[in-house]
Amino acid sequence: MPWSNQPGGPWSSGPRGPWGSGPQQQGPRQPDLEEILRRGQDKLRNFLPGNFGGRGMAMIGLAAVCLWAASGIYRVQPYEIGVVLRFGKFVGEAQPGLNYHLPYPIETVLTPPARRVNKTNVGMRVSSSGERDEPEESLMLTGDENIVDINFSVLWKVKPNGVADYLFNIPSPQESTVKAVAESAMREVIGRSYIQPVITGERKNIEGEVQGLMQRTLDSYGAGVQVQQVNLQRADYPAQVIDAFRDVQAARSDLERLQNEAQTYANRVVPEARGRAAKITQGAEAYRSQVVANAKGESSRFLQVYDQYKRAPDVTRQRMYLDTMERILAGTDKTIIDTGKQGPGVVPYLPLNQLGKSAPPKQTEGDKR
Repeated sequence: MPWSNQPGGPWSSGPRGPWGSGPQQQGPRQPDLEEILRRGQDKLRNFLPGNFGGRGMAMIGLAAVCLWAASGIYRVQPYEIGVVLRFGKFVGEAQPGLNYHLPYPIETVLTPPARRVNKTNVGMRVSSSGERDEPEESLMLTGDENIVDINFSVLWKVKPNGVADYLFNIPSPQESTVKAVAESAMREVIGRSYIQPVITGERKNIEGEVQGLMQRTLDSYGAGVQVQQVNLQRADYPAQVIDAFRDVQAARSDLERLQNEAQTYANRVVPEARGRAAKITQGAEAYRSQVVANAKGESSRFLQVYDQYKRAPDVTRQRMYLDTMERILAGTDKTIIDTGKQGPGVVPYLPLNQLGKSAPPKQTEGDKR
């Protein structure tokens, strides 16, 4: 007897099937699985023309097998890489295009966008309405205990031959892990830096340090992620205190300007003072050398005169007297004539008071004209 004509179907086992509910208690009767299967058979017989029989069921089974086998056909997009899993275990990768895997539940395929360059924003959210700051991500503490507001983005992609690590070594969604690593790396780098270089001229260095730290961290996780670039989009004081920080910055600029002016003045005055001091020192040294030399000369002359005096006191005394009188009378305009016992030595009518004066120059014929 065909199984369709057996009462209760092939799983019939007496008055109740293996999933039958047995005698029912008072209340509405619930349909059991055997009854549901029997109704499905009746509807299938009504749908198929004539007596379908065992051959028809074989054709249905063959069609089901063909459909099941065809379910293994899949397509990988150009920006994707297919990851084939056999009973949940990684067995290979599939390149873009049409591919085939053993149907479910033997094999399954994951198609992550492993060839696409991904962009992860930290400190802000980008939507159709524009950018929105996220203070819990963007506010960071610097090494000099100041708060800086930072927005940055990270460009990253899956490493070649690293898609399996990307899928199975870090939790899903993988973008959250990359974002957490990026924020942690930026906080570490900012925590070692001062606020002024962060805001002004150290952005390139900070980006390089964050990229290197992110790559080392992700490699230690075995994440299979390649960090391509870190872009520091904004680094500024928090909005609540930006005016006060700008006042502080202006005061620091004034301080630096005044220090530079004072240093310029010192650089100009100190060398001049040192030059004058050196000049005075050199003059004093010259005067000292001159005085010492004069003293030594006078002492030597006195000793020489003294030696001569010891040899001929009268002659030396007379010579000293004449030298002294010559030195004293050299600057006077009077002429003193010793008459002596023989009378005056000059003619009395000469203009003696004019002898010491020089005669005026004679005029030439040209001067008179």
